[in-house]
Amino acid sequence: MNRLAGVTSPYLLQHADNPVDWWPWSPEAFEEARRRDVPVLLSVGYASCHWCHVMAHESFEDTAVAEYLNAHFVPVKVDREERPDVDAVYMEAVQAATGQGGWPMTVFLTADAEPFYFGTYFPPEPRHGMPAFRQVLEGVVAAWSDRREEVAEVAGRIVRDLAGRSLAAGEGSLPGEAELAQALLRLTRDYDEKHGGFGGAPKFPPSMVIEFLLRHHARTGAEGALQMAADSCAAMARGGIYDQLGGGFARYSVDREWIVPHFEKMLYDNALLCRVYAHLWRATGSDLARRVALETADFLVRELRTAEGGFASALDADSEDAQGRHVEGAFYVWTPAQLREVLGEEDAAFAAGYFGVTEEGTFEEGSSVLRLMRNGEPDEEARVADVRARLLAARELRARPERDDKIVAAWNGLAIAALAETGAYFGRPDLIERATEAADLLVRVHMGEAARLCRTSRDGRAGDNSGVLEDYGDVAEGFLALASVTGEGAWLDFAGFLLDIVLERFTGEDGQLFDTADDAERLIRRPQDPTDSATPAGWTAAAGALLSYAAHTGSEAHRTAAERALGIVGALGPKAPRFIGWGLAVAEALLDGPREVAVAGPVGGELHRTALLGRAPGAVVAAGEEADAGTEFPLLVDRPLVGGEPTAYVCRHFVCDAPTTDAGELAAKLGG
Repeated sequence: MNRLAGVTSPYLLQHADNPVDWWPWSPEAFEEARRRDVPVLLSVGYASCHWCHVMAHESFEDTAVAEYLNAHFVPVKVDREERPDVDAVYMEAVQAATGQGGWPMTVFLTADAEPFYFGTYFPPEPRHGMPAFRQVLEGVVAAWSDRREEVAEVAGRIVRDLAGRSLAAGEGSLPGEAELAQALLRLTRDYDEKHGGFGGAPKFPPSMVIEFLLRHHARTGAEGALQMAADSCAAMARGGIYDQLGGGFARYSVDREWIVPHFEKMLYDNALLCRVYAHLWRATGSDLARRVALETADFLVRELRTAEGGFASALDADSEDAQGRHVEGAFYVWTPAQLREVLGEEDAAFAAGYFGVTEEGTFEEGSSVLRLMRNGEPDEEARVADVRARLLAARELRARPERDDKIVAAWNGLAIAALAETGAYFGRPDLIERATEAADLLVRVHMGEAARLCRTSRDGRAGDNSGVLEDYGDVAEGFLALASVTGEGAWLDFAGFLLDIVLERFTGEDGQLFDTADDAERLIRRPQDPTDSATPAGWTAAAGALLSYAAHTGSEAHRTAAERALGIVGALGPKAPRFIGWGLAVAEALLDGPREVAVAGPVGGELHRTALLGRAPGAVVAAGEEADAGTEFPLLVDRPLVGGEPTAYVCRHFVCDAPTTDAGELAAKLGG
């Protein structure tokens, strides 16, 4: 009997009708493996994962494969987005054993959850040097039956190796000028001067690194840092990784030129990139950055917002094409014939040149991914807008990609920060309202009455999995941004509540951080990883939120915890800056203060907006009328109006400038 019906994960529900006798991750599954004396097959993926769908169709929907699996294994299916702790522990083992990783992840375990054989995608027939999935299963069964001592020895050695990998926060000194300069130099060496971004194919949007570059430029004036950030953002925005009709970014580019994306659209990418482009506009005034920030924000609200007010996790890469086949990218790509059908000959020829649609195509079967091939002339704006609108309307008639509509706390925290700031910068109160509604959902459903944060929810119902460190760090980050934008101190209080749990439950004796709480389910290793993946590491996300909260409140405990956590950035930043970009961005805030800005005056007024637009790295802003001063924000205590006018106070390193009522003077103080 398949046991996945009724779970909250859309990914697990996709497998609820498989002939495989799937179990969710649970103690009962391992008890069953022990009772039957068989190994556990652990299969980890996520709902918008293309190759997860492929392997499911090829193997898990195959009756003969399922019968063999059910007879010789206890199959366990895990959604990596619901259980990032399980995913992290076994992915670390896969990468250590094979030198690579990815999803679907396939791991064979003992009844004690100890891994002994690893892989990712396995095809139904041998190909490209990979064994068939059935061959792998038969090989594992043979080893389990005939070489059990060897299996136990391998499993024990792997677990011992993983257990010895604990990190100490003090492995590096607090990052300073020298470490950040070395990180910038290393990034310059890895930078792709021709196409933007870093490294070769596949190329991922370097959101956290760009945040570091923007903050480094704001603090030091380093033009090279700003140039790398601006050119990378321009290349992505003009490339196929960006949806030129509907806004929003795909997961990554399969090539180094940003031409062909892997078409799944993730909440976390778009939240991070929305904020990046808004910050780039703040630094440069770029019209392109402004357009992309707003289009990405509108994509988030239009495509990912759920009925409960939160934001869904992802859109699939795959959808049905005109022939009814389920293929990657079908919703997004165009042929010249399709352009002519929608636009007519003359406008189709214009659109083909503007968006790079050719007879040969840039994707599969002669289709092309839309890109911006040239800058539109001023007299073309109306024509481009008309063509875009007609193509978008026609695209809406196509079969849409499926949506993974579970709410992940961490990623909603990122979206809250992005929408709140984008709304404030560009005079879009509707975006601030959407951010507030998502924050309300997190408080109401994810925090609930348990006084702890849960990882996911769906249809307004909280999931069973506890929040991990990135949930606490990113949600606190979102609440702090919302507090600065709205002037509502309750969000500062909620952030403090979450960060107190970080101090109590996620912090080790020497200041290192763990990805799971000290009372969470015990796995073969307590996971901890300070490096960024697709999102900021929980370690550095928490450090950034702790630092901001300390600036708001003057809490020495939170400031000390942030500084201790940042020791790892001093060690890793100069060596691997591409993989600890958010930590480097937080380090920039630390070196700059961060500055504390109190605006005694109306929320949304000129001084408040000027403060929010200040480019000083990680600056925190508190705003409120004099009558409310100090009741919601500690920074507003004893901050009166001057001469009856709204007044701004800027402090840094325990030293405060003279108060000002002049927006231009405030902008100068904050690098605006």
